[in-house]
Amino acid sequence: MRRLHYGMNVSADGYIAAPGDDLGWSEPSDALFQWWLDEERAISLFLYGRRLWETMSSYWPTGDRRPGATPAEIEFARNWRDTPKVVFSSTVAEVDWNTRVVTGDAVAEITRLKAEDGGPMRVGGAAIAAAAMRSGLVDEFAIVTHPVLLGGGTPFFTRLDSRVRLDLVETRTFPGGVVLTRYETRR
Repeated sequence: MRRLHYGMNVSADGYIAAPGDDLGWSEPSDALFQWWLDEERAISLFLYGRRLWETMSSYWPTGDRRPGATPAEIEFARNWRDTPKVVFSSTVAEVDWNTRVVTGDAVAEITRLKAEDGGPMRVGGAAIAAAAMRSGLVDEFAIVTHPVLLGGGTPFFTRLDSRVRLDLVETRTFPGGVVLTRYETRR
């Protein structure tokens, strides 16, 4: 059975995007970018909602060919293109870069994918992650907290119907006061 991970850069007040879907507040240090690269290399399938898909696919298909791209950015772009992806959307018609679109029930599809043999999956995007959280499908949370208050925007966590117990499995501090806390869902 596959594991499902959910991890994002988060403001200190719990948002993954500022109002207007602004992500400019979370510039990663080289050490943090390398950590994200190492995490992404371990993932065998990315699960995206439409908005995060549009953000990622607008940059990473050619991220390795951009002037000044670092070795880590080059590797991230190559890994992103090569890793299979699923986009959950009723409006995205065309995809590329080892990707397929699912227009039906996201929770049913994630449940089916989790039941398969294979490496871990990462869910990204607030709406799709919220559906996975409410359904008890997320096995691991990586919360990368940046020292900034946004005052609103898109929250990392969704409203849940019941309590979810977590076990702390890792903490780490990165340059600039960024702190990783990684938890596993207690089953």
